[in-house]
Amino acid sequence: MNTISQLFNGLLGLGVEPKELTFLQISLRGIIVFVATLVMVRVSSKRSLAEKTAFDATLLVIVASVLARAINGSASFLPTLGAGFVLVLLHRFLAVAAYYSHGFGILIKGKAAVVVKNGKLQHKNMRINHISEHDLEEDMRLDAATEDLSKIKVARVERSGDISFIKAE
Repeated sequence: MNTISQLFNGLLGLGVEPKELTFLQISLRGIIVFVATLVMVRVSSKRSLAEKTAFDATLLVIVASVLARAINGSASFLPTLGAGFVLVLLHRFLAVAAYYSHGFGILIKGKAAVVVKNGKLQHKNMRINHISEHDLEEDMRLDAATEDLSKIKVARVERSGDISFIKAE
């Protein structure tokens, strides 16, 4: 068992200063982190990859940062991989809690805000969500295929930051 441990340590450069890691060691670390990340993605939800909310995007940024440290040797390899799994499991747990508690979901994911109602701009909600009239007009052209505000029954800034449109009948 000791021989296997020594081989593993040597191949991955465990306990070696980052600047002393070889191309092979960094490459092997990268392969292991890649496979571990695939497992993490499967443990996580498909939505976390879609970056639907700031909650989901935060997971991606932090996990990427943590796992990069495992590859470049600036943090201990195995504990860093473990931390990546812990973060993914935390995300999963919070997502389940948000599923069962609407209030908690609003707390961690935000809530939609109406920015157009019956063809009228809702300036307060636009200001709160940092949506300019130009931003709204652009999204109307791209997503609602119209430039006529009077044709919009409701437009909402969704939790993802996207603007959704329901046209008037």
